[in-house]
Amino acid sequence: MTFSLRQIQYFIATADAGKVSLAAANVSVSQSAVTSAVKALEDSLGRQLFNRHSNGVSLTYDGHQFLQHARNIIAAVSEATRAPSRTGRTVSGRIKVGTSYTVVGYFLPPILFRFQRTFPEIEIQLFEQDREEIESGLVTGKLDAAVMLVSNLQNAGDIQSETLIRSRRRLWACSDHQLLRKDSVGLEDIANEPYLMLTVDEAERSAMRYWSETPFKPNVTFRTSSVEALRGMVASGMGITILSDMVYRPWSLEGQRIEVKTLAGHVHTMDVGLGWKRDTELSPAARAFCEFLTHSFSSGMSSVPHLPE
Repeated sequence: MTFSLRQIQYFIATADAGKVSLAAANVSVSQSAVTSAVKALEDSLGRQLFNRHSNGVSLTYDGHQFLQHARNIIAAVSEATRAPSRTGRTVSGRIKVGTSYTVVGYFLPPILFRFQRTFPEIEIQLFEQDREEIESGLVTGKLDAAVMLVSNLQNAGDIQSETLIRSRRRLWACSDHQLLRKDSVGLEDIANEPYLMLTVDEAERSAMRYWSETPFKPNVTFRTSSVEALRGMVASGMGITILSDMVYRPWSLEGQRIEVKTLAGHVHTMDVGLGWKRDTELSPAARAFCEFLTHSFSSGMSSVPHLPE
């Protein structure tokens, strides 16, 4: 089994974009280059990573399983290439980092593991909080930084942010749901179905942002703060929902299948990123943390305050 970093990068770009043409534009190459790279990766792995549709692509079960491994590979390579720049300079200290339920549950653990392996002299104090507490903590100095849903950020005047990943929201439904057989599904189709609304981390508020841009409303039959409860109810055919790829798992706890479908029309992504107090000088430890995450997931540190050498 052999594959290249370029193939993995193009696979991630396609998974994030949901369309080969958009992925190609995002990585500044031709559409045929992305198509060839993804096909070569699938051949190498011996698994189909995408279902191809008339309006784009969606990850298969194997594709979802491979996506997190792919992100970890890219992050590990970034970490390895940056290691020589740290030679001869040990960064130490303690940082207080705020995070939310969704981020700490579905995004942060492998990143913290790699960071603490790279910077063993930095102690991280992690606090799970809601958005208002995180924003208040950053402004008052109780927190040095936050890994949060920056798409929900309210106090952009006092808090600087940097997006790390954009997670697409898609339709979740049981495996035999009639909407899965349609060529195209939009919010107007979903409005006619029993809708299960997640409430944790302001999920309902986020959902209503894109619903409010249409003349339709979701037919909410149940609200819950539990992702697992919602997963089980969707798999059992009790309703459908729209949630991000980051929290998607193809099976309920009872072993029932959950399918996803890319939606027609504009649905906001769920963006995970860094936050810190605007116009503040980060400590060396906090700067190292922000720099590590940004280099692991994006192209540079354009907006993170400079750390003196």
